[in-house]
Amino acid sequence: MKKLFLTTLASLLIVGCTSKPVMNLNNVYVPTAVTGQQHTAEDVQKAILTAAEQRGWSARVIKPGLILANISVRTHSATIEIPYSSTSYSIDYKDSQNLDYDGTDIHRNYNNWVVRLSRSIQQQLGVSTQNY
Repeated sequence: MKKLFLTTLASLLIVGCTSKPVMNLNNVYVPTAVTGQQHTAEDVQKAILTAAEQRGWSARVIKPGLILANISVRTHSATIEIPYSSTSYSIDYKDSQNLDYDGTDIHRNYNNWVVRLSRSIQQQLGVSTQNY
């Protein structure tokens, strides 16, 4: 009985470790272009859409300055909003399915997806992300 209890407890601890606080990226800086000029909002929009496609997100422009993106992996999915301008962008959690979102925490894969998407956006904008 004691062995069963310890096994169950260990399993719960392992499962519990897969949740992390939801990561929203707020006002991520858009650097100047290689030419020294500021990117336009259209440049940022294009970078976001290209990066999203590369990372497996389905993205669409809702209105100028706002993109809605969704990713589906097996039975899991997440939806994010990406407000943007010529100087910054944010990635905000909107909804998810089968990622154990409890109002604060979510499966750690969600945060990994968001970080990778942001890295890809930065790369599209011409930023080296080796230390990002």
